[in-house]
Formats: sequence, structure tokens, C-alpha cells
Amino acid sequence: MRWQMIWSNFIQKVLLLSLAGQGIMGNIFVLVRTVYIFSMGPEKKPSDIVLIHLVFSNTLLICSREITDIATDLNYLNFLGDVGCKLVVYLGRVAQGLSICTTCLLSMVQAITISPRTTLWEKLKPKAAWQVLPYLLLFWISNSLISSNLLHYITAVRSRNSSRIEISYPYCYMLPSKQIIKWLFLSLMALRDVIFQSLMGWSSGYIAFHLYKHHKQVLYLHSSKFTNNSSPEIRATLSTLVLMTCFLVFYWADFMLSFYIGSTLKHDSMIINIKVFLELGYASLSPIVLIRRNVHLARC
Repeated sequence: MRWQMIWSNFIQKVLLLSLAGQGIMGNIFVLVRTVYIFSMGPEKKPSDIVLIHLVFSNTLLICSREITDIATDLNYLNFLGDVGCKLVVYLGRVAQGLSICTTCLLSMVQAITISPRTTLWEKLKPKAAWQVLPYLLLFWISNSLISSNLLHYITAVRSRNSSRIEISYPYCYMLPSKQIIKWLFLSLMALRDVIFQSLMGWSSGYIAFHLYKHHKQVLYLHSSKFTNNSSPEIRATLSTLVLMTCFLVFYWADFMLSFYIGSTLKHDSMIINIKVFLELGYASLSPIVLIRRNVHLARC
């Protein structure tokens, strides 16, 4: 029975490490390719800058998560220390918030891009790629402030027998804080998620509606014996919609599992590994969608 548990934990760790490795390599590939296309291409698109920021945030999220896991697996108790724990956990939380905000911005930019020129949304369309930079700067400032409490309350575990070990970061735990401080930062995080997911839901619905109208036009053209090839904008729009769906599935699955763990106080290793998979799932699997997107655009 003991060997079965050890073997099961080993397989789970290998799968999570493979997921993280694939995610890091995939995000780096998309990052390098998008930077090259943006710098060498004749047209500077706002969506390219948003994509560069998204894959950077996802890479930062995966790396910050894996540093603590590798330190745990290798039994490096004092590998991080107080400063290392604060930095890694803080950057991971900031990167998670940046991923939410940037994914929302990507969907908004794509929805505005495909909107008819006669609508009011045309006025919001970025005329130059650099016009999205203030939004990205705002994301960094807001998420840095929302996660700032971690810099004070996160510290390293001094011994393996500490009873205050945080589940998600085995060798870093959070010191007790005042209830008003705890609920203040939780409320800010919840407000951020509600706002950006609402905008994401609206833009995704608009994109889906536009794709439905395009599909009806394609069927009409085929019935009229005209040939039609999907434009690069339509392919990019479809990949953005897939990306939004992927994000929402992983986010809400992680939310429900976190609620279950918090209500039952179960520390089962398999449940914790499933939670880690859900935390890294979007950041690790999104490069597959983005790579397929680049392939389709290159063919067009």
C-alpha cells in the first residue's frame, strides 16, 4: 500500500512537471515568434503586444509555481528563505492577476477589431499598437497593489513540523492577519475578477455572435456557388474565443475545488495536485491555441 502511494505521487509529480515544462517551452516559443513578427512585420498590431504580455505573464506564473514545488521535492527547506518566499509567492499572485486582465484585454481588442466600422466601438479601436501600453501598465500597478499584503505576511517555514504550512506553497506560509486586512484584499481580488470576467463574457458573446453571422454568410456564399476562405481576422477571432473558453473552464474549476478544500479542510495529495494542475492548466495549454493561431495566420 505504501509503495502504491509513493508510485502514485511520483506519477502525479512527473505529469505536473511535464505540464509545466511544456507550458514554459510553449510560452517561450510563442513569445519569441510574436516578438519577431511584431519587430520585423510591416504592420504593428495591438493584439501582438497584448499576446506578448500574456505569454510573459503565463511564463512568470508557471516558473513561480514550479520553484516552490522543486524546492519541496528536493527537500531544500531553506532554499528560498523569507525574501525568496515573499518574492516567489508575490510574483505568482501578480502573474495570476495579470493573466486574467490580459486575457480580458485580448478579447476586448479582438471584439473591437471585428466590429463594423459604423458602430460606436470604432472610436475605441486602437489606432496604433502602442496605445494598449497604458492598459498594461495599469494592470501591473493594480495587481501589484492588490497582492501587496503578501510581501508582509508571507514567510518561510523554519521546520517541517510547522502547523501553519500553506497548502499551495509547502515551504512558504502566511502569517495570521487582521480580519479587516484579510477581507479587504480578498474583496479587491474578487472585484477584479468579477469586473474582468464580466468584460470577458461580454466580448466572448459578441465574438460568438459575429462568428455565427459569418458562418451564415459562408453558407449563403457556398449555396450561391461562390468560394470563400476564412479571413485571418476570423481565424484569429475564433482562436481568441477558444482561449477565453479555456480560461473560464480552468478558472471556475480551480475556484470550485479551492472552495471544496477550504470547506472540508482535506489535504489529500491527489486533490492538491489536481488543484496545481488547474492553476497551471490555462498558462501551460494556452500556447497550443496560440501556436495553431499563428500557423493559420501564416497560411493566410
